[in-house]
Amino acid sequence: MSLLTPDSGLLFWMLVSFGVVFFILAKWGWPVIAGMAEKRADYIDKSMKTAEETNRKMQEIKIEVEDMINDARSRQSQILKDASLSRDRIIKEAKDKASIEAQRLIDEAKIKLSLEREGVLKDLRTQMTEMSFAVAEKVLRKELDKDAEQTALIDKMLDEINTLK
Repeated sequence: MSLLTPDSGLLFWMLVSFGVVFFILAKWGWPVIAGMAEKRADYIDKSMKTAEETNRKMQEIKIEVEDMINDARSRQSQILKDASLSRDRIIKEAKDKASIEAQRLIDEAKIKLSLEREGVLKDLRTQMTEMSFAVAEKVLRKELDKDAEQTALIDKMLDEINTLK
């Protein structure tokens, strides 16, 4: 026997054993293997669909989160703008109130100074008048010690009065 050409009996039994193994595999093995492969393919398809659905939902959530962040930023910007406007308005109102109060105080001080000045001038006039009368009295007493001088002064005053009429 040669190694390259098998004996006919061996060939027969090899074909019979191949047929039996083929029959057993065809009857019970391949359907189970094919079913398992099909189940595996279905499982992979379901997993792919689930992954795609999850990915789509994640994209939607990502868009929602970005919208929420943009909305929050715009609200933050608006709040800061409103706060800035309120601050400026409050500062302006405070400055206006302070200016009005300062002007009122200045006006009151001017009125008080004017009143005090008029009072001082009035007192000064009164004192000057009193001093003038006192000086005039002393001068007139000194000059009018003599009767002739008194008569001359009275005549002079009467002449002045007559000329004024």
